[in-house]
Order: sequence, then structure tokens, then C-alpha cells
Amino acid sequence: MLRIFSATGHQLIGTGDALPDDAVWIDLCNPTPEEESQVETALGFGVPTADEMAEIETSSRLYVDNGAIVMTATLATGLITETPETVPVSFVLGARHLVTVRYAEIRSFDRFVAQLERAPGQCGNAPMALMGLIDAIVDRLADGLEHVGREVDQISRAAFRRAEAGAHGRQLQRRSNLALQALLTRLGAAQDGLSKARESVVSLTRALSFLQFAAPKDAGLSAQIKTQVRDLASLADQASFIGSNLTFLLDATLGLISIEQTAAQKIFSVASIVFLPPTLVAGVYGMNFQHMPELGWQLGYPMALGIMLAAAVLPYAIFRWRGWL
Repeated sequence: MLRIFSATGHQLIGTGDALPDDAVWIDLCNPTPEEESQVETALGFGVPTADEMAEIETSSRLYVDNGAIVMTATLATGLITETPETVPVSFVLGARHLVTVRYAEIRSFDRFVAQLERAPGQCGNAPMALMGLIDAIVDRLADGLEHVGREVDQISRAAFRRAEAGAHGRQLQRRSNLALQALLTRLGAAQDGLSKARESVVSLTRALSFLQFAAPKDAGLSAQIKTQVRDLASLADQASFIGSNLTFLLDATLGLISIEQTAAQKIFSVASIVFLPPTLVAGVYGMNFQHMPELGWQLGYPMALGIMLAAAVLPYAIFRWRGWL
């Protein structure tokens, strides 16, 4: 799809149609080879292909081609959804035109288009359109980080809050293994979104630094670039803070799992403490010796039961009194 934006509005054009004279921003979304060739022929400089956008070398992502500044950045999408991902997006800034190439739907682009519908003057020239688009991308990225931060706060409350139970609320329910596994799953999802947001922040910062170096001085982009770089630096700090919280929550959740496992093992230990002494008494009176005084005694059986009961209760009471259970 090939969309054309200018200070007078926007329109879609088909393959083979001439570009309008007042075209400023040309947005190529999932372009065909014919559409890429059409734009290159009309503007006189090349646009990156999908294979070229997938390159990770800096020299393949940031360069100048026939007077046009080519920047390919990795943008995070879907941070507010359950399936975040990163996609490469190319920005080609020429003398009179801005060309963007992408192979995914990106909400920040739609947000900027909505702004242009209300105020088409924001697309008065190519540098203005580029900085407005980057501002929308940074704002959307900030929204995504805020969402991840709220999710981390909810995970923190879920990890350290236990539901009350019992008639008077004096007992606390232990966390089940499924609940702890769910916390780990949510932590993994939050970490996934955070890592993609960090990657986007680093990629955009690198692209803006290159733009500041390569852009003509008369373009008037220096102040706007510095503002966006400062915003990205604050987002990087926020991402680092959220990352440290995630690390703490991961360690705390693993600690809770260890505590629950220890509690389960303690149950078996208590069971062995309770049942082992009575088993010993029962084993003694289960011997088949001929001369056992209690065998002919009328109270021998109740006595054996009493000894087994005392042998079970007394160790348990001592352990509780010493605070070992």
C-alpha cells in the first residue's frame, strides 16, 4: 500500500500513478517491488528492501544514499497486548520527501496520521513530518513502558498478598503451585515486552544520533533531535528501573516456590515424627515371644494403645513447644 501525505491532506495512489507535486511523506506499508521501483524512479534515491531492513550491521542500517539519509530502526509493537514483537522500519529523508518503509501495522503511525487529519500543517515539509512521526513513536513507546510498569506492580501485589481464610481470618492460605507458575508466566511476558521496548529505545537513539550528524544544518532539526534523545534517555532509565523490579520479583517468586516446597517437605517430616514412635511400639508388641508379661494381662491392649498415642503426641508437642514446627 502506498499512501501520500502533504500539507493539504493524504491519499492512496496505485501502481504506475504519478506522485503528486505536493507530496511530502510517502508511506510504504507492505510494498510490492513495483511500488518500491515506482517511488525510487520518482524520487531519484533508493529505498531499503525487506532483506536490507533485516540486516543488523550499523553500516547497513544508517547511511546516506544519493543525498538521502537512510535510517532503519527496530520498533516495538504490541507492548499493550499479550503478543509484543519488534519490526524493522526504514526512514528515508530526502531534500523534499520523507519515505517510510514497513512490513507491519504500527499503531504509532496510525496515531500520527490521525494527528495529520486534524492538523495537516504538521506535514509541511519532510523534516517536520519525520520529527512528528518520531515524536508519535516515542509517545507510543512511553505508553507501552507504562503498561509494562503497571503489570509489574500487579505482579508484585499478587506475589506478596495472601488471601485470608478461617472463621476469624487468623490463618493465611498458602500459594498453590499453579498460582506460582502463573506468576512466573506473567513475569516472563513482562520481561519479553520490556526487552523489546529497550531494544526499540536503543535503536531509535542510535538512529537519531546518526540523523543529528548527517542532517543539513539548515534543516533546523538539532533542537528537536536533542529533545527526542532526552525523552529516549528517560525511557531507558524507566526501563532499567522496571527491569530491576522484575529481577527482584523473579528472585522473590523463586523464593516463594522454595518456601512452599520446604513446607511440603515439612509435612512429611511431621508425619514421620508422629507415626514412627507408635510404629516402634506396635513392632515391639507384635513380636512372637512366648514370655511377654502383657500378653496375658487384661489391660495390656489398652496400655499398648495408650503408649502409642503418647509416643505420637509427646514428640509433636515438644517440637511445637521448641518452635521447630
